[in-house]
Amino acid sequence: MPRILISTGEVSGDLQGALLIQALRRLRPELDILAIGGERMAQAGARLLANTTQMGSIGLLEHLPFVFPTLRLLQKMRRELTPQPPDVVVLIDYVGFNLPLARLCKPWGCPLIYYIAPQEWVWRTANTPSIVALIDQVLAVFPQEAAYYQKAGVPQVEWVGHPLVDALAAAESRQEARQQLGIAPAQKMVALLPASRRQELKYLWPVMAQTAQQMQHQCPDIEFWLPLALPEYQAQLERDIRRYRLRARVVTESPRRVIAAADLALAKSGTVNLEIALLDVPQVVLYRVSPVTAWLARHVLRFQIPFMSPVNLVVMREIIPELLQEQATPRRLTQLALEHLHQPAPVRQRYREFRQALGNPGATERAAQVILNYC
Repeated sequence: MPRILISTGEVSGDLQGALLIQALRRLRPELDILAIGGERMAQAGARLLANTTQMGSIGLLEHLPFVFPTLRLLQKMRRELTPQPPDVVVLIDYVGFNLPLARLCKPWGCPLIYYIAPQEWVWRTANTPSIVALIDQVLAVFPQEAAYYQKAGVPQVEWVGHPLVDALAAAESRQEARQQLGIAPAQKMVALLPASRRQELKYLWPVMAQTAQQMQHQCPDIEFWLPLALPEYQAQLERDIRRYRLRARVVTESPRRVIAAADLALAKSGTVNLEIALLDVPQVVLYRVSPVTAWLARHVLRFQIPFMSPVNLVVMREIIPELLQEQATPRRLTQLALEHLHQPAPVRQRYREFRQALGNPGATERAAQVILNYC
């Protein structure tokens, strides 16, 4: 029986891993699938070796608390997997752990496949040579990603398209989502999506809460809904809602349903931006890291990126507004949010170009079939 190891981290990686596992199970139900990820992957039919959904970080200093947990997890994987290595290893994003894991697995001789590879074509970090040396095939979700890794010298690269195209094909309409949530058709509702990582809650949520406060001052009838990413965030979110006197609620409903019901989303930069766009909901994106990390990135590492949000990166132009670091002020965010709330048509028109660049339906099945060719 073929054994496949799938490794990822964070909430969004867990979702993508689960979708891939479901596709693999549809094609080969008898597979033995091992997972480093989260509960969604376990529910999809994998045997969970470690839960990594809270180990992700973005930034230099922000990564430091995860160094020793990452090393301990690698040691655990060495002990558990060396006696019977997997037949195929599939890595999903999560470069801080997945590249060391690839080095661990390389001597076993099993094929190493990167699905949703690190965005080296954007960040231009020092990881590209390691990916070229270690990885046998990249399954790209963006056309720019495929072109970059082909040019870099990865042995096999295939653009399969983005799995969210399939995942959201049968998503609820705005009307259906509102009926399920009990929201009146005329009620203005804004979805707040600040965090799946602890550091994001620290740097993004206060700005988002102040923005909601200013929006509420100008439009008192607005309601704010916060789908809960992780249970441990609930107490702080509810405490701050009281502090800022927001007409807001923290809910455990599906984030996708809340987004579908929304008139606007105020969101961090990440995979969630793709979901929001595919659900045809206007959005304003913000992102912040610590001031020290931002200074080091700009002045020492010389990071320069065209965009942060994957929606803009897909077509390499501004489809949605994104405000980064010191630009992400409550005043500017409020201005953009109210503009998009009251005039949603322009961004919805730009979404059409974005959707075309994500590829045809069937991405997850295409990725699963390539993986199974190695078994």
